[in-house]
Amino acid sequence: MLAPSYLSKKSQAKSEQITPACRSQVTVPNWSNTLLLGAVMTIESHTEFLSIDTPEGRHQIAWQCWQKDGMDNAPLLICVHGLTRNRHDFDTLAAALTDHYRVITTDIIGRGESDRVSQPELYGYPLYVSQMMQLLAHLREKTGESSVDWLGTSMGGLIGMMIASSPHSPITRLIMNDVGPRIPLTALQRLAEYVGKAPIFSSQKEVEDYLRIVASPFGALTDAQWQRMALYSSRQNEQGMWEMNYDPAIAMAFQGIEADVDLTSIWDAVACPVLVIRGQESDLLTAEDAKNMTSKKSVQLVEIPDVGHAPALMSDDQIGMVRDFLVM
Repeated sequence: MLAPSYLSKKSQAKSEQITPACRSQVTVPNWSNTLLLGAVMTIESHTEFLSIDTPEGRHQIAWQCWQKDGMDNAPLLICVHGLTRNRHDFDTLAAALTDHYRVITTDIIGRGESDRVSQPELYGYPLYVSQMMQLLAHLREKTGESSVDWLGTSMGGLIGMMIASSPHSPITRLIMNDVGPRIPLTALQRLAEYVGKAPIFSSQKEVEDYLRIVASPFGALTDAQWQRMALYSSRQNEQGMWEMNYDPAIAMAFQGIEADVDLTSIWDAVACPVLVIRGQESDLLTAEDAKNMTSKKSVQLVEIPDVGHAPALMSDDQIGMVRDFLVM
């Protein structure tokens, strides 16, 4: 499931620009600790769909760009979500960082608005890395930017680590949110208990109540944040009921795993500066493993109290940690 052999493969697909499916203007507070503090800025956010090549043919993936007016030449920050999550986990953070970046978020295939595959055995890191390499190629063609910064939560962090380990990687700085090169079996077993097994819900309120349980390790969120998470984490089926907005078949990735997953050889090849964020109560990134990652001089570690796997990165202080590393 986690084999790195695909890293030398090149995508056979050319990037295609699809007419934006959604374009909107949003007004948000200015989080920047500058003279503009307290001001209001206008941010454009638009969603596009990119056709990518997969082993079973072409599929479309959804990606979203957050950009402040007048920042057409800002560097790119790529944000990639966790196993069952979607790009909207980064909405708050993306808006907050538009003072410095054009922020790109995406739904990994099988999640959110991206397509689902018909062969569940394809769900795994070879496909996910291929998706992101094709998106990066598209962005390079579209913007002229050949380098990016990367923030990944859990699965998104591992995808970033794999790309950052490759020769001539486009990633200049990497943030790994509550994940490292060793994944304990106990954490994988906990995830396997609920991934792909969510019930059907009669309302989004029931979805919210469910998320408050299974996602409680994310930390203390506001009622509005839980409600927003429920909105984007679910979709209505043909019967008018609500279900989680990911393909339950992604759970097949857990089959056959009977020991810790060790990706140390990939981690050792990462040369760019790295920020490791760890929830102090995390079972997926242990305190010992996080400390071991700092044996590299290019690695910084911050820990967030009263949080497990994984920090939501929605609060001002957590966003500040990200900003301090990226904009130092």
